[in-house]
Amino acid sequence: MIKKMEHTAIIVTDMDYAIRYYSEMFGFKVRIRGSTKTREMAFLYLEEQPNMEIELIQDIDPIGEYNKKGVVNHLAFTVEDINQAISHYEKKGIKFLSNQPQLTLEGGLMILFYGPNGELLQLVERARNFV
Repeated sequence: MIKKMEHTAIIVTDMDYAIRYYSEMFGFKVRIRGSTKTREMAFLYLEEQPNMEIELIQDIDPIGEYNKKGVVNHLAFTVEDINQAISHYEKKGIKFLSNQPQLTLEGGLMILFYGPNGELLQLVERARNFV
């Protein structure tokens, strides 16, 4: 049986840049980085939630093209105050896909943007009664 969410994998084109992006932009830390004959991988985590990770994968010799949208639609990050977070990340160079946050199904707020490899990322301010 499933016990917890383990990690989300993201295909990257430049491992160093992707690690720098997630580290400097959001505070992720590298738990482990290594490679096999076919790919380089890195697992990143947040100190506040070390049991959920992002796995970055860079193929050394890609077998084929990846679907631009990927199998995973987006990776979401919880924030306390979405407007404060938007202001913070705009100053760091993020360009959001809308001018203002949109309502979530549960009454919170969310906004989307692209990561360094075209992956869709989302900031979410949870509704107070769903936290």
